[in-house]
Amino acid sequence: MYTHTMENCIFCKIIAGEIPAEKAHHEDDKIVSFPDYHPVRPGHTLVVPAKHYQWFWELPDDVANDLFKVARKLAGELKEKTGADYIQLSVIGKDVPHTHMHLIPRKFDDTVSP
Repeated sequence: MYTHTMENCIFCKIIAGEIPAEKAHHEDDKIVSFPDYHPVRPGHTLVVPAKHYQWFWELPDDVANDLFKVARKLAGELKEKTGADYIQLSVIGKDVPHTHMHLIPRKFDDTVSP
């Protein structure tokens, strides 16, 4: 079984500034957001806890609450900025084993789903 650690986590390296990445919209001691490297749609943003947690259920309550609060705020900003009809929210931790949320601006008539 593969054990993922923060030492080999690309998101931890981005947060630490070891890998250059554009920070997007929000950064504090608990939550960071940045554009997805392979966006599904323009404006596709990732929202991640600043500390490494591989799985969503591992998040302390305060971090989970902050993650959703920031995601909700950014979703409203992205909707307005991109002219999207809605913002698709996905919570994933498999491809990059660091809990993260995808915020994807969408139109009701989108024909391709991520």
